[in-house]
Amino acid sequence: MELFRSTKYLTLEGAKKMMAAAEAEARKNNWNVAIAIVDAGGNLLLFQKLDETQSGSIDVAIGKARTAVTFKRPTKALEEIISGGRSVFLAVEGITPLQGGLPIMLEGQVLGGVGVSGVLSSQDEQVSQAALDALR
Repeated sequence: MELFRSTKYLTLEGAKKMMAAAEAEARKNNWNVAIAIVDAGGNLLLFQKLDETQSGSIDVAIGKARTAVTFKRPTKALEEIISGGRSVFLAVEGITPLQGGLPIMLEGQVLGGVGVSGVLSSQDEQVSQAALDALR
């Protein structure tokens, strides 16, 4: 029986690399967004809001990142579940079922999540994907 396991985690350096890539993607497209990166427990590691991003995007970006961690899947999957008729899913406390949040995974283990808000949800996810791609 295994009693202890070596746990991988997202370092601050890794989160900074992801943030730089996400910001570069947003700026390249002239998108004003809020970007949140959380650890495996959903705790905020890094956050930034580009100039002129609406303040409502702050909580949404953080919520997307935390939701991606909690459910170990892109937030788009949860948005699709709800739009497909399972509105009861909205009763789950703390859920932000809007596209734009992605889990940070390594060998099946969740290391954290990235969430972006400020433009169309598909564009938010494009910025989140740029952050993930920076780790590859």
